[in-house]
Amino acid sequence: MTLFSRRDLFKYAAGAAALAPLASNVARAASRIRFTKYEVLPTKVPMAERLREAFIESYRLQGTFQTHYAPVFVKLYTDEGLTGIGESLTSPAQTEAICKRIIGHSPVEYWQDDSLQGVLMAVHDILAQSINVPICRLLSASPKPKIEHTWWTHCLPPDLMAKEAKLGASLGYRVHKVKARTWQDPLEQAAAMCAVVPKSYRIWADANANWSTPSRALHFINGLAKHHNYFAVESPVQYRNVAYFRELKGKSPLKIAEHMGDDPMTFVQEGLLHAFVIGGPLGRTMAKRALMAEVTGVPLWVEYGIQSGISQAYQAHQASAYPGIEYCIAVTQCLEDDFVNETFKMDNGYYTLPTAPGLGVTLDMAAVEKYRAR
Repeated sequence: MTLFSRRDLFKYAAGAAALAPLASNVARAASRIRFTKYEVLPTKVPMAERLREAFIESYRLQGTFQTHYAPVFVKLYTDEGLTGIGESLTSPAQTEAICKRIIGHSPVEYWQDDSLQGVLMAVHDILAQSINVPICRLLSASPKPKIEHTWWTHCLPPDLMAKEAKLGASLGYRVHKVKARTWQDPLEQAAAMCAVVPKSYRIWADANANWSTPSRALHFINGLAKHHNYFAVESPVQYRNVAYFRELKGKSPLKIAEHMGDDPMTFVQEGLLHAFVIGGPLGRTMAKRALMAEVTGVPLWVEYGIQSGISQAYQAHQASAYPGIEYCIAVTQCLEDDFVNETFKMDNGYYTLPTAPGLGVTLDMAAVEKYRAR
């Protein structure tokens, strides 16, 4: 019997064997289908009114000067009457270019094509509809019926952070990602939030490398650990600085997560992290990374397409299909509209996957027209 080292397992998970081919029944059902036309729908949506002023100020302080988010939606049409929807995760011009090159082709050709960006959501929507199953069953033979999703808050004054935590808990969330920045005291924020949420409510702080050095990071980590709801910190030191993460190893009472880079092997081999935070790509790369996470035991906390209910639902399908994904992250609830007709309903920390064929949610065209970028 061959014994596999941790490195061998990692290489296996990252290799070609990490992806199953498109199921033969799907390939047969969808091979005759052709894309015939598309729509690109750019939008511009402000933050929710309850947060707008504080959000804009927070972005101003980090030098972003952001007042809106700008999700770009796409609709793909086929010659057999199927329509797929997605959030393209790229500019309107790039979305247009992607859609133009797939017209006349079969969705089977783009099964896990990373180059499609978020247009792949619409492709998977059509493929799943073609065999009358939800997307999670397109990606896996045995998806989970429920997944864990997180509430999310930027770095806001402690009293507003507390209100947001209380709101998240009331809506059924049990995990909350919060931004930690230099213009607010994360320990004051923690005290305010933990005073108004149940003990089962779990919080992690994302410093985005703002704490810089291990000694400064440990100051805040140890302070946050005194609040029973806190369980993790993300990017507590300079991004992917291996030496700094080595200094933190064994000293942090909280779990440590970091954004995945091109070569995460050192972090895995040396046990420097408890989780990787990742964005896209959504296709072959996501499947490989999810299997890598499953094999190595270092789970993924996924954040991409965070701006709409379309990508929020698609994230949920991937988390359902891929055991290596632990949490999904979105900012949808912080915006004025989520662009879907269905409520993203949480129940004691979990979201139940829709069972309708395809994505299982529908694009709210009234909202698209209301916020359409002209």
